[in-house]
Amino acid sequence: MGKTLYLDCPSGISGDMAVAALLDLGADETVLRQALESLPVSGYTVNIRRVLKSGLDACDFDVVLDQNHENHDHDMEYLHGHEHGHEHDHNHNHEHSHDHENVCGHEHDHGAACGHDHGHGSGHHHHHEHRGLNDILQIIACGQMSENAKALAGKIFGIIADAEAKAHGLPRDEVHFHEVGAVDSIVDIVAFAVCFDNLGISEVIVPRLCEGMGTVRCQHGILPIPVPAVANIAGAYHLPLHIMNVQGEFVTPTGAAIVAGTMTSGTLPENFTICRIGLGAGKRNYERPSLVRAILIEETSQAGSDCICKLETDIDDCSGEALGYTMELLFEAGARDVHYMPVYMKKNRPAYELCVICAKEDVETMEQIIFANTTTIGIRRMAVERAVLPRSVKTFKTPFGDARVKVCTVQGALKYYPEYESVIQLCRRHGRSYMEMYHDLVQACQSPDAGSEVTP
Repeated sequence: MGKTLYLDCPSGISGDMAVAALLDLGADETVLRQALESLPVSGYTVNIRRVLKSGLDACDFDVVLDQNHENHDHDMEYLHGHEHGHEHDHNHNHEHSHDHENVCGHEHDHGAACGHDHGHGSGHHHHHEHRGLNDILQIIACGQMSENAKALAGKIFGIIADAEAKAHGLPRDEVHFHEVGAVDSIVDIVAFAVCFDNLGISEVIVPRLCEGMGTVRCQHGILPIPVPAVANIAGAYHLPLHIMNVQGEFVTPTGAAIVAGTMTSGTLPENFTICRIGLGAGKRNYERPSLVRAILIEETSQAGSDCICKLETDIDDCSGEALGYTMELLFEAGARDVHYMPVYMKKNRPAYELCVICAKEDVETMEQIIFANTTTIGIRRMAVERAVLPRSVKTFKTPFGDARVKVCTVQGALKYYPEYESVIQLCRRHGRSYMEMYHDLVQACQSPDAGSEVTP
């Protein structure tokens, strides 16, 4: 079971901020550096260090470009003072003058590049690679990283390419723009994908993405904030933007694409526990400090009452095979429980009553499944209150192997319920009966020295 990540973006998000937050969350720096070193790109150095932001200790991921690739993306006077005549690659990194030096990492030369976001190329007359999307995908394919990481990096680049293509009025495969081909953009996006995969994250919740106001200088001149690429991504992927009454660009195209490529929900669970927190620092100096928090959470339920829905229908002319398949579909769609009861209907016909327990927001989906796969022409709906115990699902290390266990609290005491799939897997591995293994797993969970608890 993958982890759930809550991305807290009160100061927007950029590629370097997201990478730093995941590194602070526990992503393996060695795995990251090996992946970056394997890319056929040069012209940069990566610094990973600790910095202070508004008195808070955070991780900083800094892609330092050489003289031929420097885009001065953190030059605040250039970005917002509008006094320089050169053009600029518009990226979202934040404050470049950090308060503290390296504590969490090392300085390392890489042969790869990736960076931030914006489709704003530097106007400095240095040598800049103008790569297209296919060129970038070939670079990613050469990297020593998992297939999941490669797929995610390619997806994020594709989102940016589509946004830039729309902004420039060109087909995606005809867009050759500096920002997608920039060394720092390649490094940032590949680094994020590698760290994301390394942490085993499967769900990402982003309730709000804060952006600033005003204008910013880029290759194409003075543009309004959000810049076109960010606005296009937000529109295409329904990102939850919130415009703050603060001057400055807080969301970069890379940051927006990262959210668009990974976000699975915009709503936090009603109750959850925090497992771990990572704090990533940016480099631009704005009124609001540039920080993004990456928080691993675990959904929990509180003791008391909650409301669920119960759907019922009586069916007397449907085969057992059809009813069995309907039950499978309902569970796959998220039903809390499904059962059939034998009943007698009018004219003494033997029949089955189908009962489905589900969340209120799933009622329509459940009804569509029932109507499409059975012969019923009517379904009864009921809102039902229930008493529930606080519970969570955790993975425990036991003498028999890792086991997923539901943990409930009853009057301050913990009760353990091993999950069926884990029990039968260990039964087959050790040649034990179900009841024996179930009992032994409960005892192992109760023992204070039975092994450490693992966050799912």
